[in-house]
Amino acid sequence: MRLLVTLLTVAIVVVACKNSKTPVQTHDELVQHIDSSVRPGEDFFMFANGRWFAQNPIPASERSNGIFRTINDTINATILQICQTAAGSTNDKGSLKQKIGDYYSSGMDTMGIDKAGIAPLQEYFSEIDQMKTFDDVMKVAAHIHRISASPLFAFYVNSDDMISSKNAVFLAQGGLGLPDRDYYFNTDERTKKVREAYPEHLKKMFELSGFDEKKAKDAAADVYAVEFALAKVSRKMEDLRDPFKNYNKTSVKELQEKMNNVPMNEFFHGLGMNLPDTVIVGQPEFFTYLNIATRQFGIEVWKNYLRWHLLRGLAPYLNTEIEKQNFSFYGTLLNGVKEQRPRWKRVVEDTDGQLGELVGQIYVEQYLPKGTKEKLMEIGNAVKEVYRKRIAGLDWMSDVTKAKAIAKLDAMIMKVGYPDKWKDMSALEVDKTSYAGNVIRANAWHFDYMKNKYGKPVDRTEWSMTPQTYNAYYNPSNNEIVVPACNITVPGYEKTLADDAILYSIIGGSTFGHEFTHGFDDQGSKYDQFGNLNNWWTSEDSIRFYAKTGAVVNQYSHYLVVDSLYINGDMTQGENIADIGGIAMGLEAFKQTKQFKENQVIAGLNPMQRFFLGYAYAWMVNMRPEALATRVLTDVHSPAKFRVIGPLVNMPEFYSTFGIKTGDKIFLPESERVHIW
Repeated sequence: MRLLVTLLTVAIVVVACKNSKTPVQTHDELVQHIDSSVRPGEDFFMFANGRWFAQNPIPASERSNGIFRTINDTINATILQICQTAAGSTNDKGSLKQKIGDYYSSGMDTMGIDKAGIAPLQEYFSEIDQMKTFDDVMKVAAHIHRISASPLFAFYVNSDDMISSKNAVFLAQGGLGLPDRDYYFNTDERTKKVREAYPEHLKKMFELSGFDEKKAKDAAADVYAVEFALAKVSRKMEDLRDPFKNYNKTSVKELQEKMNNVPMNEFFHGLGMNLPDTVIVGQPEFFTYLNIATRQFGIEVWKNYLRWHLLRGLAPYLNTEIEKQNFSFYGTLLNGVKEQRPRWKRVVEDTDGQLGELVGQIYVEQYLPKGTKEKLMEIGNAVKEVYRKRIAGLDWMSDVTKAKAIAKLDAMIMKVGYPDKWKDMSALEVDKTSYAGNVIRANAWHFDYMKNKYGKPVDRTEWSMTPQTYNAYYNPSNNEIVVPACNITVPGYEKTLADDAILYSIIGGSTFGHEFTHGFDDQGSKYDQFGNLNNWWTSEDSIRFYAKTGAVVNQYSHYLVVDSLYINGDMTQGENIADIGGIAMGLEAFKQTKQFKENQVIAGLNPMQRFFLGYAYAWMVNMRPEALATRVLTDVHSPAKFRVIGPLVNMPEFYSTFGIKTGDKIFLPESERVHIW
C-alpha cells in the first residue's frame, strides 16, 4: 500500500519497473484521478476519483459530472457535426440527411419557436375544451398518449411475459406529473419542498397556456386532486419488481365489465386500434379505482388534467417562457441544476433521441473506431464462458437447476455494436417550419411503431438502443443482452483501445457481466431460456437464492445517500445483484488475459490495482444533492458511489489488493459478504 501511494504521488510521469516490457507511460487516466489524501478503506470511491472531481466541478447546467457526461459530450459533439453537415447541405426530401438537418434546424430556430408560442397545441386544446362526457376524455387521452404524455395510465405493446414469441397489450398505473407516487406522501424535507412547490408550478404553467390567475389556480388544484388520488392507489416501486404479481391477463370483455365507467373501446379507437382480445393489467387495484374516479371528478376537472399532461409533455419544445418554467421545476428544484444546457446541446440530444436510427447510420459509417464490434464480442464471449463455469461450480444450487441455468445462459443472445437492419422511418415527415410540430409527429411515429407490433410475432432482431447510446440492457423476454458500439469509448483512450484491465472492468464487469447477471437477478431469474415467465427453480434452490438476495437488500439498505435518505434496498436489488455478479465475472475473465498473467505494470499500477480502479472509473459520477434525492426515490439503480463500494466490499481480491482491514469504514465482515453467482 505504501509503495502504491508513493508511486501515485511522483508526478504525472510514472515509469514502470525496469524489468517490465511495458513501455513508459507519460499520462494515465487512472493515476490522474486518484486522491491520495483519502485512504482506500475509508472511501474507495473518492480515493479512485476524488482528484478528478476536485478539478472538474459540476457545471451549472448539469445535474452531475463524470464519465457519463464526458462520454456523452464526445458523442454529442459528433452528432452536432452530423446535424450541422446535414442542415448545411441540399438534401432530397425524405432522405435521411434532410430529416436530420431540418429537425435540428427547427429546434435551433428560437425566433420562430417564440413567435409560434402555444399555437402548435391549440388544436389539441380545442379538442379538450369540447369534451362533454368521459367517452370524450378517453378518446382525447388516447390522442395525448400518441403525441405527448401518458395521462390516466400507462399503455404499451410488448412481448407477452408468458408467451415471449407474441406481442401483447399492457396497461399499468401512471398518469402522474411528479416523478413517482412517493412524492405525494413522503415526509422528508426535500420531498415536502417539491410537493409544496408543485401546485404553484402548475398554476404558472396554466397561466402561460392562456388562463387568467384565478382560473389557473383552480385548474392547478384540479390536477393535484386527480394525481393525488391516482398516487394513493399506485404501488410503490419496490412492489413493481415481481413480474408474477404484476402480470394479470384478462379478456377485454371482462375488463370492460369490471370497469363499466371507463370506455376502453374509445381509448383504443382513439389510438387507431381495434379492441384487442386480451390485455395484461399490471396493477388491477389501480384500474378498479379509476372506474370510481370517472364519477368522482367532473368533466371540467378532467379537462384541466388532460390540458396539463398535454402541456407537460411538450413544454421543452415550446416558447422560451414555458420552457424556462418547466426547467425551473423539473431541472432546478428536482435536480438542483442552476441553468439550462446550451441550446445546441438540448436540440442535438433531442434530434438523436427522435431520429437516432437515422443518426446511427451515419455514426457507424463515419465515426465508429475500427475493430469495435470484434473487441466487444471478444470480451462478451470471455465473460459468458466465465459465467458458465461459475454456475457449474456453485455450492448452493442443485444439479437440476444448474442445468437449466446453463441452458438459459447458452441460449442468451449477444447483440453488440449496431443492428444489421435499421428501422424504416420513411413515413415520418420532418420540415423546418415548426419544432413542436416535428416533435409531435416524431412522438406519434414512435408510438405507432410500438402500437403496430400488436398482432405480429416478436421481432427478435430489433434493437431498443442506437449504436451511439452509452448504455446497455438485458431483455428477459428475448433472453438477450444488447451492448451498443459506443460502449468501447473510454475517456483518455480515444486514440487507441484502453488496456485490458480497464476494458474488462468497465466493459467486461459493469457492462457484459452486469447484463448477463440481469438474466439471473431477482426478476430475470423468473424467466426461462425461451424468455417466458416460468418458475424453473426447485423450491429448495429458490429458498437459498432468496436468502442471498435478502442479504443484498440488507447490505444496500444501510447506505446513507443524502440527508436522511437511504438506498431502498428492495427497489434497487436487481441492479445491485447485477453489479455484484458483473464485476466478479469481469475479474475472472480478466485473469485469463496476457496483461494479468504476465503481471504487467502500467503507470505504476499492477493488473489488480488497475482493474479495481478501472471499475471505479466506470462509475465516476458526482451528482448534486437534489439529483441524488430524486434518484433515491425514483431510480432502480443505486447512486454511483455505492455501485462501486457495494460490489467491491464483497470481493476478497479487493481487500488484499488495497490492504483493507477490520476497522476501515468500508470494511464488511466476511459473514455479511454476498456471493451469489
